[in-house]
Amino acid sequence: MRLKATIVVGNPKPMSRTLTVAKTLVEKLLDPGHYVLEIIDLADHTDEIFAWPSDEMAALNARVAESDLVVFASPTYKASYTGLLKAFLDRYPTNGLSGVTAIPVHMGGDLTHAMSPTVNLAPLLVELGAVVPGRGFYFVSKQMDRLEEIAGQAAAEYAANLACLAKVASTTVHFPEPVA
Repeated sequence: MRLKATIVVGNPKPMSRTLTVAKTLVEKLLDPGHYVLEIIDLADHTDEIFAWPSDEMAALNARVAESDLVVFASPTYKASYTGLLKAFLDRYPTNGLSGVTAIPVHMGGDLTHAMSPTVNLAPLLVELGAVVPGRGFYFVSKQMDRLEEIAGQAAAEYAANLACLAKVASTTVHFPEPVA
């Protein structure tokens, strides 16, 4: 069984460093050959993001909701995530991300807003029904030369948290059957 992983990038600049950070985190976390990765760069969908209704956006939302793991990545704007990412997430109903494991990622110029993905984005993802396996990942843009190392450390922490969750889940009374 191949895991379906998705990266949703809320940076208004296409093919941004924010995307690079998110991709590196996924590559460090998941075993190559055991997952399929889809990238949704919201900068490519600015013409539709505020259109209601939008078949294009509904299709993107559905693909994200069908994922096993989603990394939601954003540059830090005003100590939070971008309006582009917020507009995308506003399309989900309560529990619209149920069954999704979500990792909030922010990128910023310094450590001033390091708690932002944990304090601002993670609660929204939980409200939408996603499981967030630990604190959000905050990456300082000045450390691009250490991205592999820093993303590797974050991935190790997420892997440990996911292993703890799997241990508890395997012994619950109402453990659901894995989805194929």
